Formats: sequence, C-alpha cells, structure tokens
Amino acid sequence: MSKLIQRLTIIGVGLIGGSLARALKQADVCGEIVGCGRDEVELKKAVELGVIDRYAVDPAEAVCGADVVLLAVPLSAMRGVMESIKPALATDVILTDVGSAKVSVLDDARAVFGELPPGLVLGHPIAGTEKSGVEASFATLYQKRKVILTPLDGSNDDALSTVAAMWRYAGAEVVEMSAEHHDLVLAATSHLPHVLAYTLVDSLARMDETSEIFQYAAGGFRDFTRIASSDAKMWHDICLANRTELLNVLSHFRKDLDMLSVALESSDSEAILECFSRAKLARDHFSKLIAE
Repeated sequence: MSKLIQRLTIIGVGLIGGSLARALKQADVCGEIVGCGRDEVELKKAVELGVIDRYAVDPAEAVCGADVVLLAVPLSAMRGVMESIKPALATDVILTDVGSAKVSVLDDARAVFGELPPGLVLGHPIAGTEKSGVEASFATLYQKRKVILTPLDGSNDDALSTVAAMWRYAGAEVVEMSAEHHDLVLAATSHLPHVLAYTLVDSLARMDETSEIFQYAAGGFRDFTRIASSDAKMWHDICLANRTELLNVLSHFRKDLDMLSVALESSDSEAILECFSRAKLARDHFSKLIAE
C-alpha cells in the first residue's frame, strides 16, 4: 500500500519536529523520515529513540529525494535554511514549516525563491510544552490540537491536501486562514501571554525580596508563569518576527492596564469589579470551548 509520504525530511528534530515524526511513525504513513540539524549528538539520539530513520548534518544532503520537507527551525534561521536547501529541492517538493509567525516566513521564501514555489504550504501547530529537544518529544502532542495552515492563492491543491492529511494523521484538527490573519490572532493569544509571563518573572526576579517572593508563590503564579520556562531564543525570534502585530496588541493591553491602575488609585470598586467579572465570564466561556 502506497504511503502518504515516501520520504519526509524534518530540519530541526526537537520537540515539535520530533513529536510529529513519532506520530507519523505510529500512523505508518511515511516510507522514510530523515532528520537534519546542527547538533549531531541530538540527531544520533533521535535515531536511537526511533524518532527518525537516518540523519544528515548538511541540509542540502538531507532534502535530496524528499517529497515533503518540514522546516522546524527558529524563525531567525528560516531564510538561511531555505538558501541552503534550494539547489537540492525536487521541482515538485512540498515545503512546509511550523513557525509561530507566518508573514515573516513568506517574506523569507520570496527573498530566496523569488516566485513562491507552488508546493509551499506554511503551517503552525498550536501545541507545545515549555520543554525542548528530541527527548521531550512525544507522539500524542498534537492529539485534538489545532494546526493552522496558511495556503496561498497559487498553492498546489495536492500539496495542501498532503500537508493537511499529514497533520490529521498526527491527531490534529486542521484549519485554514491567511498568513496575515494568523499573525494577528497569534499575537493576541500566544505571543502576548509569553511576553507577559517573561516580563513578570524578570521583573520579580530583579526585586530585592526575590527569594521571599518566589518562596511564597502559589499555584496561580506557577500556572501563569509556566511558559516563561520556554526556549528564550525561540520566543525572542517569534516576537521580533511578529513585532508589528505584537506591538498593536501590547498597546491595546497597556491601555486597559492603565485604566485598571487608575481605578485602583481612585478606589473605583465598580470599575475593578466590572473588569474582573467580564474577564471571568470570558474565561469560563473559553474553557467550555476548549472542553468541547
């Protein structure tokens, strides 16, 4: 029986790329999975763990003969990786990614390829943990999680169908939207929360009473700041890549925070309660949507 993908090359076999490889191996839909990355020790580990079948350190070598290439590298590395693999890509290759910002990846692709390849189908799995590396990967990471695909008007229908099927075999729900809308939505729902968590922990860590503050931190603090344990370089790249939309939502949030500060200064009980009550209703509704 023919496989969905004969040879999948994953450049960046960490949590995200490794978890997809594990899921696709369980589903038995790939003939071969080739890994690529800068750390050969990690790549050997990925082979030993059964995450990939073989590896190549040279990206151009890794993509030779691949019908699907997945870029799971930091956003700041996207353009360089595209440049290195361009000469070795098959003419009908499907090229996709997992980046948390999409417009910047499109800009990189235009800079490298000129005319965008018809097999380019960018994507973003809305899944992850604060851990990183291939040892942190697991096959069920994408179960019942959304994956956003941002096809272009000129995207090849077969390429889009293959990428969508790949993620569905990993257990994900696939949705589509434009790259621009993706960046707007994710700036508010993902990038802003990470900025707030990082900033809060950094601010408190620089206070004189740091040891006491963290000693008495309760569950709420742990829950809110968990994502500040995520890869700092990765989130640095994401924030810079999507800085326009992130600055917009930061400006909106800053205005609301200033309004709450004014309410606290003036002991405006009604305004404070209204803010908290609206937030509780919205959060309760959001929780029900997740449960469904």
